Amino acid sequence: MPLYGFACDRCGPFDVRRSMSEASAPARCPSCGREARRVFTPPGLALLATPVRGALEREERSAHEPEVVTTKRGRPMPHRHGPAPPWVLSH
Repeated sequence: MPLYGFACDRCGPFDVRRSMSEASAPARCPSCGREARRVFTPPGLALLATPVRGALEREERSAHEPEVVTTKRGRPMPHRHGPAPPWVLSH
């Protein structure tokens, strides 16, 4: 059975295992019993390559606590220093 994520306004996130036919039905919070809304999450990402998984995890964290960048990282973007195609205006 698939695992679905829900969020209670009072208690926070929790997961529920249920059949796909019940996926859109609301769930009751296991702590307080209030009705909780479903949270849509990406499918299981365990088989992704490590760099891709790391990038997705950083993206998720940055939605709540953006990372402050003080230095450039990574490789520079590739450049082309040849003649431009005729449809590109030059300065």
